This record gives sequence, structure tokens and C-alpha cells, in this order.
Amino acid sequence: MRYDLVIFDNDGVLVDSEPISNRLLAGYLTELGHPTSYEDSLRDYMGGAMHRVHDLVLERTGRRLPEDFDDVFHGRVFAAFERELEPVPGAVGVLEKLTADGVAYCVASSGSHERIRVGHRKAGLDRWFDDRRIFSSQDVGRGKPAPDLFLHAAGRMGVAPERCAVIEDSPLGVQAAVAAGMDVYGFTAMTAAAKLAGATRLFADMGELADLLAG
Repeated sequence: MRYDLVIFDNDGVLVDSEPISNRLLAGYLTELGHPTSYEDSLRDYMGGAMHRVHDLVLERTGRRLPEDFDDVFHGRVFAAFERELEPVPGAVGVLEKLTADGVAYCVASSGSHERIRVGHRKAGLDRWFDDRRIFSSQDVGRGKPAPDLFLHAAGRMGVAPERCAVIEDSPLGVQAAVAAGMDVYGFTAMTAAAKLAGATRLFADMGELADLLAG
């Protein structure tokens, strides 16, 4: 393995949550008088922290979202996770391979700590990630596309940025990894390859990742 640390995004990379959360986000924003399609949500918010939703709505409409927006939205998301969430096909195999090879890994997600843990528990990934391997945009001042979260994760794991590989499926995440000076592998299962053009490598099947990282 040519990297000392593999940093995974969470939503859409480890857990198949992007269709669920973006469907619910689009629906909730529309309810509140901000018409948003599923495609709009993917384009504008996928990979970003919750403050991005608030910032863009305020910028575009001059109106603030309700104070309880995050709590209501996360309540809907967590309930849907309990019904629907599954791991991304191939993700467990990658984690098994990294563990067998003794390569450090962690997750660095725009989602909250609670969202990460709820998703991992439902998808059966919690046994792979203890608290030392979980980093959230809550831990830093700026979420993706700023590099802060990835740099924070690498620093806490004790690995230099140039020895890290980031696994991302959103344009915001790819931008953040590049800004952090890390190689980034763009997962194109849900995102058009052209939108992840800044990635070091692109791949469409999580089952391919271990070999790509070793290559």
C-alpha cells in the first residue's frame, strides 16, 4: 500500500445514504417554500455540511431557515436510515483489506457525529470505526470544500497530508482533498466523472478500490 492513511468520506462512500438524505432534504426545503428537486439537492448540497444549506438559502432568498431545521431534518433522516440504510456495496471488503494489511483508515464526514454513528450502526459498520477513527465537520470551523476537516483528521491520526488518500464522491469533497494536498480517489457511482475531474483517480466500483490504492 502506497499510503499511510486512507480517509473515507461517509455518505455515499461507506453508507448508501445520499439518495435518502437528498430526497428528504429536497422535500423539506420545498415544504418550507424553497422549491427544491432531488437533482437540485444533489447539485447544491451533496458533500456539504448543514451550514451550507442555511447559507445558500439565505443568500438566494434573503430568508433564514427555521431554528429547528437541523433537528427536524435529522429526525426524518434517522428514521429513514432505520428503514432503508445499507452499506455501499464493496465497502466492507475494502475495510477488511486495509485491516489485514495494517493500513490506518478513518472517516471524515460533513455529517454530524450523531449522523455518522447512527448510519454506521444501522449499516453494520460500527465495528470498523471507534471514536478515534471518526471525524466530523463539527470538529472544525469550516466544512468542505475547505481543507480543514481532512487536515484535522490527518493530524489526529499522525500522518502527513502527502501520505494520505481520500475517498470522495462529491465535488466539494474532491476540492477539499486537493486543497489539503492529498491524493483523492473519486467514486463515480452517483456523481458524473466530469464533476470529479480534479481527482487523482476515478473509479465506479468500490470493489476496485483496494487494488487502486495498492497500485
